[in-house]
Amino acid sequence: MIIIKDTGEKVFKVFINAIGLLSIVPVILILFFITVKGVSAINFDFIFSMPTNGMREGGIFPAIVGTIYLTLGTIIFAVPFGIFTGIYLVEYARESLLKRFINLTIINLAGIPSIIYGLFGMALFVIFLNFGSSILSGSLTLGIMCLPVIITAVREALLNVPNSLREASLALGATKWETTMKVVLPAASPGILTGIILSISRAAGETAPIMFTAVAFYFPFLPTGVLDKVMALPYHLFVISTQVPNMPLSNMYGTLFVLVFITVGFNLLGAFIRNIYKNKGE
Repeated sequence: MIIIKDTGEKVFKVFINAIGLLSIVPVILILFFITVKGVSAINFDFIFSMPTNGMREGGIFPAIVGTIYLTLGTIIFAVPFGIFTGIYLVEYARESLLKRFINLTIINLAGIPSIIYGLFGMALFVIFLNFGSSILSGSLTLGIMCLPVIITAVREALLNVPNSLREASLALGATKWETTMKVVLPAASPGILTGIILSISRAAGETAPIMFTAVAFYFPFLPTGVLDKVMALPYHLFVISTQVPNMPLSNMYGTLFVLVFITVGFNLLGAFIRNIYKNKGE
């Protein structure tokens, strides 16, 4: 019986390891393909020059800058609101029908297609508030799209913090606010940062929300203010791959490589910050 049990355990471990490998193989293959195809197009002019000749020549510098501006704007608008909303729902809001309704609404909003957020952003920010197609409109739209994911991540991370930490802090004379900010939030920071990273990474690669609110097809200038239009890598890639005839494939793959590089860069930066907080917590 012991031999059969050990054999079953080994078979199960092999099976689980195989499933784990199979799940990451497609990701590795995609990244390898993008790197091989795209790195050959990367040079100084491609990264730091303006596009010319209807996007067929020149570089993608305005699109890189626009993507970074939109991503940073999303972080500025979404992260503080997401964190404080999650804190309110877990630490301050009493159990009630309203709280359950808010939680249900947040869960449902996380599953709405991104194009719906784009149309909402166009109606509210571009037309009603008269911000026009701009960095501000795009950042606010992406921020709203990221809010449900960030709020859910904050809420779950806070719920996983043991109540004994809260009780010990309060017993030592700390206020509710001090306990939340100095004890609970640092303990929950790894989970919170994970949710923020995933949400912002998604926003950096979205096309539909910014298509209606922020980007231009051909804008070979750098923005000078938050009410300016921008080029952005996701929309730029969509346009040159579907609407520009005779576009060199090297430009497409090069743009794709830069977009993936920026997205992965934000992920690595967020993971680095998360590990710092995690080590401090330990």
